[in-house]
Amino acid sequence: MVFKKQRLAIATAVYWVLLAYIVAGLVWWFIELETQNRQMIADQLQQLRPGDPHYAGQRMAILAKQKGKTAQYVGEGSTFLFLILLGALFVYREVRRQIRLQLQQQNFMMAVTHELKTPIAVTKLNLETLIKHKLDEQKQQKIIRTALEETNRLDALANNILIASQLEGGGYVPTKEVLNLSDLSEQCLRDYRSRFPDREWAATIQPDATVIGDPFLLQLLISNLLENALKYSPREGAIALTLEKKGRHTILSVIDLGPGISDEEKKKIFSKFYRSGQESTRKTKGTGLGLYLCRKIAADHKATLKVADNSPVGSIFTVGF
Repeated sequence: MVFKKQRLAIATAVYWVLLAYIVAGLVWWFIELETQNRQMIADQLQQLRPGDPHYAGQRMAILAKQKGKTAQYVGEGSTFLFLILLGALFVYREVRRQIRLQLQQQNFMMAVTHELKTPIAVTKLNLETLIKHKLDEQKQQKIIRTALEETNRLDALANNILIASQLEGGGYVPTKEVLNLSDLSEQCLRDYRSRFPDREWAATIQPDATVIGDPFLLQLLISNLLENALKYSPREGAIALTLEKKGRHTILSVIDLGPGISDEEKKKIFSKFYRSGQESTRKTKGTGLGLYLCRKIAADHKATLKVADNSPVGSIFTVGF
C-alpha cells in the first residue's frame, strides 16, 4: 500500500511537471510571436517617410495592426491556456478518483476476505467440535448459537454485497407499500437482542409510525445502522434505537457511545468502500458498504440520512422520512 501511494505521488509530480512545461512552452511562443510582431512593426515604421502627407495615417494604421496582432495573440493564447488548464484539471481529478477508487476496492477485497474467512473458520471449528466430542446439552447449545451468529454475519455480508450491486446496476426494483416502521424497528431490535444478549439495548419506539417503501431495504437500513453502532460502541455502552413522529415526518435514530466521528470523517463515511484508517491495522470489522447502502436506501425512499455528535461521547445517525 505504501509503495502504491509513493507511485501515486511520483505520478502526480510528473503530471504537474509536464503541465508546467506545456504552459511554459505556450508562454514562450507568445513572447516569440510578440517579439516578432514588434520587430515587423518597427521595420515598417522605419520605411515610412516623415515628409509624406499620408505619414500620420500610415503610422496609425501600422500601430493599429500591431495592437490587433497583440490582441489576437493574447486572445488565442488565453483560450489555449484556459482549455489546457481545464482539461488538465478534469484529467487530474478523474485519474485521482480512479486511483482512490482502486485503492478502496483493494481495501474492500482485503476486508471481504477477512470477513469471509473468520465466520467460516469459526463455524467449521464448532461443527468439528460437535462431531468429535460428546458435549452436554448446555455446551452444545452454546456452540450452535455461536455458529448461527457467524452464519448471520455471512448472510448480512452477502446481502450487503448483493444489494449494493443490484441497486447500482438496476437489478433490484424497490417495492412501494405502506409499512409499519414501528413493527419493523422492533423486529430488528429483537433480532439483535437475541444475537447479542450480553450487550445493553435501549428503545423508544412510538407505535404505528407508517412510511411508504420496501420492507427488505428498510430492514437492511436499520440493521446496518445497528451493526455500525455495535462495532464502535464499547461493550458496556448502551445502543439506543428511537422512532418518533413529528408532524408529517417520521424520525428514526440510532445512538451509540463510541469514540465519535470527526467532522472530516463525517463527509466521507457514506462513500462506497470508505473505511477510516489502514486495512492492515484496522481493528473494527466491516467492508465499507454498510453506511453507503444506508445512504442509498434512504435516498431511494426520499429520506435524509445525517450523522451528528452524541453528548458526551458517541454518534447519532438519523433518518428522516
